[in-house]
Amino acid sequence: MLKGSKLYSVFTGKCPVCHEGDMYKESNPYKLNKIYEMHERCSVCNTKYKIEPSFFYGAMYISYGIGVAFAVAAFITSYFFIGLEVIPSFVSIIMVLIGLGPIIMRLARNIWINMFLSYDKNAKHKTSESGQD
Repeated sequence: MLKGSKLYSVFTGKCPVCHEGDMYKESNPYKLNKIYEMHERCSVCNTKYKIEPSFFYGAMYISYGIGVAFAVAAFITSYFFIGLEVIPSFVSIIMVLIGLGPIIMRLARNIWINMFLSYDKNAKHKTSESGQD
């Protein structure tokens, strides 16, 4: 993953515009009391993360898709490759979704914001006076 690609921002939680500032106040998604706390703006390029009120509600759809993908992968792995019965396979789905829930939520938010903002290699040299809100 090279800086400048959307995947870099999605998997590192860095600013989607400059790829340097952190989006989240706490980098560990398993600190559940701070899981949704994001910086208002990027500390490097001053990009506003919450583009509009309730902006990240759309990330719920992304989260659903990621959750379904992990659930299907958990079922296929436990049922077909490990050889568990159906009920234990469904229990493995629940364990995977609970265990990876915070990571899924952050990935969904990162994917969602990267759908609307793009990398700009000169963003860190721009200031808030340049009209960026």
